[in-house]
Amino acid sequence: MSFGRLERRAQSAPMSEINMTPLIDVMLVLLVIFIITAPLMVSAVKVNLPQAQGADAAVNTPQALQITINSQGQLFFNDRPLAPDALAQALQKAAAANADTEIELRADSAVPYGQVAQFMALAQKAGLSRIGFVTDEPAPAPKIP
Repeated sequence: MSFGRLERRAQSAPMSEINMTPLIDVMLVLLVIFIITAPLMVSAVKVNLPQAQGADAAVNTPQALQITINSQGQLFFNDRPLAPDALAQALQKAAAANADTEIELRADSAVPYGQVAQFMALAQKAGLSRIGFVTDEPAPAPKIP
């Protein structure tokens, strides 16, 4: 009986390269998820602009004009109803007296944005560029005990 020696093979060297296939698969899955969910996130934004919480103290301004647009679209200048032409003349007169005059705009939440934009263009044409939007504070959230 003879005992023979078994040959030892040299161990193979560890793999030093990264297997890219799983990384590519994960990246493609993430890409598909982002492509599908991105449009859904953009259209999911709901905005209710008329309610906002501002600073408690009023800012000192040289002069302020109060303009109100009610839900029917009527314009009021310092609580007096005015036609758009008469309002344009009043705004020009105020701009001639002081170009830093601020307009405090109180627009009902039912007023279309287009009408507010038309008023802003009217004020800018008259020479007044400082417009502050007056809003109501939202109702406080109920506290959960």
